[in-house]
Amino acid sequence: MNFDLTATIVFVVLFVFVTWVGFIAARWRKADLDQLHEWGLGGRRFGTIVTWFLLGGDLYTAYTFIAVPALVFGVGAMGFFAVPYTIMIYPILFLVFPRLWVIARREGHVTAADYIRFRFNSRLLALAVAMTGLVATMPYIALQLVGMEVVIGALGFDTQGFAGHIPLIIAFIILAAFTYTSGLRAPALIAVVKDMLIFVTIFAAIVIIPAKLGGYGAIFDAVPKAKLTLTPPTGNSLGNYSAYVTLALGSALALFLYPHSMTGILSASSGRVIRRNAAALSAYSFILGLIALLGYMAIAAGVDKNPLHAAGFERYGANFAVPALFLDMFPSWFVGVAFAAVAIGALVPAAIMSIACANLFTRNLYKEYWRPNCSDAEEARVAKIVSLVVKVGAVVFILAIPTSYAIQLQLLGGIWIIQLLPPILLGLFTRGFNAHALLLGWAAGTAVGTYMAASRGFVSSIYPFEVLGLTVPGYAALYSVIVNLLVAVALSPVLDRLWPQAEPLDRDPIRR
Repeated sequence: MNFDLTATIVFVVLFVFVTWVGFIAARWRKADLDQLHEWGLGGRRFGTIVTWFLLGGDLYTAYTFIAVPALVFGVGAMGFFAVPYTIMIYPILFLVFPRLWVIARREGHVTAADYIRFRFNSRLLALAVAMTGLVATMPYIALQLVGMEVVIGALGFDTQGFAGHIPLIIAFIILAAFTYTSGLRAPALIAVVKDMLIFVTIFAAIVIIPAKLGGYGAIFDAVPKAKLTLTPPTGNSLGNYSAYVTLALGSALALFLYPHSMTGILSASSGRVIRRNAAALSAYSFILGLIALLGYMAIAAGVDKNPLHAAGFERYGANFAVPALFLDMFPSWFVGVAFAAVAIGALVPAAIMSIACANLFTRNLYKEYWRPNCSDAEEARVAKIVSLVVKVGAVVFILAIPTSYAIQLQLLGGIWIIQLLPPILLGLFTRGFNAHALLLGWAAGTAVGTYMAASRGFVSSIYPFEVLGLTVPGYAALYSVIVNLLVAVALSPVLDRLWPQAEPLDRDPIRR
């Protein structure tokens, strides 16, 4: 990989610009950032447009930009599961989360665990929700570094060893600084810049690259037929068909349970803003489909056969497909723009994730168990410090642990986070579930999902479930949350008699 000076200069200029945006965000809609809801939720004042950019920047990360086309490049049509999954999430957002927002705003909740503590009056269930969120999010933050590392390497920098990680360390120091000073306002503003760069990059790519490759017909003709469609089932197995469907459905059910997604939702100014975004955010699903097509374009361009990219593919594998494609197809200055879009696309979700983890730790561990009478200022100060610790932890994670481990832990994170679906979703619409039963369901689902992933060597989340002689390969997260729900349903009436739960704190009806 040769050093590209022009691309690097453009990259650095754009990165410096978003750094400046991050610091001035503290003066945007100025408020008392010594209040946790102001620092960690932007004062719950983000309107439709800001929320659209914030949630888009939160959900469509740098790792998405790199990994989705890499999956299409590597395995073909299976990589497109991300498109229907991001379509299915928005009806869920529209129907469920405005109701949660109303309760959170009325009662001053900052996290999902706050809501669980309030709704079920169960410290243990709230603790399980908080710890699950923290553990599932930490490797997710580290994976944002993977996307950034790939584009920094594509610029010609050596990313191996401690010296090679210095650009990443500098980027996260900057991230830590503006997040500490500006809170959620920083990623909200930066998300606007990031999304504009992504849109410019993608629309340029879908016009210019096909023109250079002879059109979309030529691109699809160059893709091996085995990668254009899912492999049909054979024998007594549903094969990739059931894997595709369950991956899409399970991922959709899990996405908004992540703490960073919840933080973006609770920062909205009203339930109507959330509903509008449930309709408008589908534009990102269209963009994601275009991003996935970059994988096919990389196959048609033969980027893995270019000797100039041999070192990149050896180092990063299929994740190098998109950077290699851009290096081959665009002038250096535009490569700098595209790579800056990816790097900034890592900063936005990483900032929101660190803030979400800080909110969880401060509200549901520090205040709940150590300092229940802490002042608002102390609460905000602890959250700011924890956000720094989380970022340092993510950098150490990527420096000390092989990337493959981070990917495996993120795989487990998806299985673990979906276990929060029964208490959060069911608690919004019914009072018929016992908190102890929900806790036991969470434990059963987590154990079963972890076992399924372990049986696959932690390299795949697809588990070959067998029933009546038929093998149904499917997403372990979906199978395990079904176990979770069955346990909660079966044990709730029993435990209501044997182990009555405390009266919920929310006795009043929900006011919309």
